[in-house]
Amino acid sequence: MSKITVSLIKADVGSVAGHTTVADELIKVAESNLSEAKESGLIIDFRVFKAGDDLELLMTHTKGVDSEEIHRLAWETFEKAAEKAKELKLYGAGQDLLADAFSGNVRGMGPGVAEMEFTERKAEPIIAFMMDKTEPGAFNLPIFRIFADPFNTAGLVIDPSMHQGFVFEIWDIMEHKRVFMKAPEEMYDILALIGAKSRFVIKRVFPKPGGKLPEDEPVAVISTEKLYQIAGEYVGKDDPVALVRAQSGLPAVGEVLEAFAFPHLVSGWMRGSHNGPIMPVPFKYAKCTRFDGPPRVVAAGFQLSNGKLIGPVDMFDDPAFDYTRQKAMEVAEYMRRHGPFEPHRLPREEMEYTTLPKVMEKLKERFEEI
Repeated sequence: MSKITVSLIKADVGSVAGHTTVADELIKVAESNLSEAKESGLIIDFRVFKAGDDLELLMTHTKGVDSEEIHRLAWETFEKAAEKAKELKLYGAGQDLLADAFSGNVRGMGPGVAEMEFTERKAEPIIAFMMDKTEPGAFNLPIFRIFADPFNTAGLVIDPSMHQGFVFEIWDIMEHKRVFMKAPEEMYDILALIGAKSRFVIKRVFPKPGGKLPEDEPVAVISTEKLYQIAGEYVGKDDPVALVRAQSGLPAVGEVLEAFAFPHLVSGWMRGSHNGPIMPVPFKYAKCTRFDGPPRVVAAGFQLSNGKLIGPVDMFDDPAFDYTRQKAMEVAEYMRRHGPFEPHRLPREEMEYTTLPKVMEKLKERFEEI
């Protein structure tokens, strides 16, 4: 059997009541377009989700990563949804479509992309994570914990097939460079980088040689697109997505989810300019209201069967995460009380694509030497 590619591509093409949620009408447009692609044989299977104001397309196929056909399908689906959004006068209609015409690949055109090609195992669990109101680096902490923290993932200690650790591909999204680093050998160096989450972002995780899985096939991948770098100004937060495989030489599904049981602070929230907790929520709560937030993540669990998606399971629709949600709201309340002060508001250097530079420009003649 040929390798399976799983593509998770998202964009904000318009939402109801400000930045709150994707309209059902847009979901129907996307499902209709992807249904035609499935019938034609272009894709094997698909699911359409929404996370906050982002329309999320999950597709399986055999075209490989960065396929022009698949990316064109996603782009045209977003375009049709954006047309519907404009017809309905939805907020921010087409805001993430930052190019006038498709040019072979959606990377650099606004949408976020997480794709992986791999050999499907006898049992292939995979989880699609979708975040809203935050940045790609929001995945750094949970992905590190899943694949490198023995206090999160017991299998790193007690499962011989995982004991050797994993390889992290880390991107410098400012300098557009990457480095491959091994855990646990280079753990402290890895943390030195990914702790600076606005610049260094985990892009992929690979198995090490000699394990159960091929070393050149990723076991996790995260979108790393930075919208302000593409548009030149703030047009919305990046709202990253990720795909994570599990079990049989990889962390168990429960170990993957455990990394989200702590509502860590991320950048984003209102106007992309504030720090707040990332809250794991079920699909029904995948809408952002309080202060356009707080930031949140949903998780759709599947088994793959020759590329067909068996599922989804709403992974965070579980009272086991009620405590995490409560803690997230306590943190949200604490951060909100800071109002326009740091550390709730992002530091100045991270706000250069917001309205703050315009304020500084207006006041520059009034500053005096001391």
